Amino acid sequence: MRQRADWMSYPADDTILELLRDYGNLTPSAIESLGGPSKSWAQNRLPVLARYGMVGRIHRGLYYISTLGVGYLDEHVDATELSERDEPLGPEDRPEFVYVTDNDE
Repeated sequence: MRQRADWMSYPADDTILELLRDYGNLTPSAIESLGGPSKSWAQNRLPVLARYGMVGRIHRGLYYISTLGVGYLDEHVDATELSERDEPLGPEDRPEFVYVTDNDE
């Protein structure tokens, strides 16, 4: 079972993280379009998730899930043990994904 922290908003934060894992880099608008929380709610939650290292910001309004965020979704990271970061995430915190498609190209 995922270990959520008091600073997390359930189920919105889990949904945001799952969408970022499944679809890659997303904006708050894209999160809403994919069935996640509203754009305004995602805009409020993404900076919070970034402060705790669950997501990183590529540039204004575009986010990715970090290795820590993937670890949380996979139940390897206890969010109650996370603290706010002083520095933003770097490229080394970005997991490498292999996207599989049904196309035989």
